[in-house]
Amino acid sequence: MIWVASLHPGRVVARLRARALGRLAESAREQGHYARAEQLFRQALAIAERALGPSDAEVATLLNNLGVLHKYQARFDEAESVYHRALAILLAARGEASVEVAALYHNLGGLEHARGQYSRGEPFARRGLEIRERVLGPDHSDVAADAAALAAILDGQGKREEAEALFRRALTVFERIYGPHHYEVAVNLNNLGAFHQAKGEAAEAERLYQRALAIKEKLLGSEHPDIAMTLNNLAVLYKSQARYVEAEPLYRRALAIFETALGPSHPKAIACSENHRALLRELKSG
Repeated sequence: MIWVASLHPGRVVARLRARALGRLAESAREQGHYARAEQLFRQALAIAERALGPSDAEVATLLNNLGVLHKYQARFDEAESVYHRALAILLAARGEASVEVAALYHNLGGLEHARGQYSRGEPFARRGLEIRERVLGPDHSDVAADAAALAAILDGQGKREEAEALFRRALTVFERIYGPHHYEVAVNLNNLGAFHQAKGEAAEAERLYQRALAIKEKLLGSEHPDIAMTLNNLAVLYKSQARYVEAEPLYRRALAIFETALGPSHPKAIACSENHRALLRELKSG
């Protein structure tokens, strides 16, 4: 008689349950339902850690996704903690030169970008891009995402020439792979809009923001926090041009979305509220 001990039916069922809950959590996160997403991620983690052990790659995947959620919630220290725990698991399981490890470097770079610590994020972003480009080739969508992430970090440091080249490289790949109306295209258009705004190229920034907003609204609906980010950016642009009447309803709409989805104490909601109040003072004085 041959015993097949590796199958472990209980572990297989636990893995499937954890994955199913993780997928539900990702769906909730993508819809902007962050509290529900966290609840589901933590349920999935509890199952995976108990049945599979704390060093299983399934646990690393869930930790990584929970870190992404915490970044959106502006819980940066918690995001950093779970990212590093996931990275340690994957380095032991997969080795340095794996796409899973590259994804963690990408996310650690994105976390420092969200914190405004651009120089700290650059080594992570470069390492992620280097690994995935070597493994997947230069024209893969994940490599394009790495290029766009590094571009945003470089732009934050004023390294604009390299940043623009990377932004445009990423946009070319995304449009070729996904077509002109994909979410990744919208994200990159928004980032390029911010880049041109910083360069003082208002007309190009407006065109890019408007295109990004149209794609996001079609894909995500009208109340997603990602919509609010582009609304706020466009309002900032209009305010800089003294187009106050056009900026005000954009700020108001963005603020309502942020406060509903993220809460009034979230940094994005606070920044948008401050922007809106400053604009109202301008309108009143005018």
